[in-house]
Amino acid sequence: MTNDIASELAKLHELRGAEYSRQVEAIAMRKEFHSLETDKDIYTTGGEKSDDYQNLLIAARKAVEFGYRVFILPNPLRTRTPDFILEKKGTFRAYDLKTVFGKGSVGTNLLDSIGQCNRILLNMQSVYSTRILLSDIKRYFDTNKDATEVLIFKGLKRISIHRFIFDNPSYYRLFKKMYEK
Repeated sequence: MTNDIASELAKLHELRGAEYSRQVEAIAMRKEFHSLETDKDIYTTGGEKSDDYQNLLIAARKAVEFGYRVFILPNPLRTRTPDFILEKKGTFRAYDLKTVFGKGSVGTNLLDSIGQCNRILLNMQSVYSTRILLSDIKRYFDTNKDATEVLIFKGLKRISIHRFIFDNPSYYRLFKKMYEK
């Protein structure tokens, strides 16, 4: 059996719970990763010529500002994989990055990520309606039963939205307070 990083990433689609978490950490600890000369807390295996690399790097630098170590994952052609592993205080989590430039793109981006990863990082690069954003996130959680978190980077804010927020009847007010403050 092959032990290359692509096959290790592919295993993420088969695992759940603690096994999934252990696999994410094992991938981040692989010797292929090296820190960037310019950013000691950002690790990569190459891929600097990828079309998405600049967006990945911008979001990675923002994650470092929030206290994460960032592992930019390769993009093997034969399987859908996360873009990042973010580590903070010994907890490793895999995320699919969606950079938001337009005013109506979040819903489509979230739905496109289904099957790639159970956590999404939205790097907000534009002004976006709070009500529409929350509606898009709710639809994403309703559509994707495996989804666990949508992490939002907006300016100097880091907002983590878990599916259980929608169990609270005041979820819109709670989200608006976090997103607009």
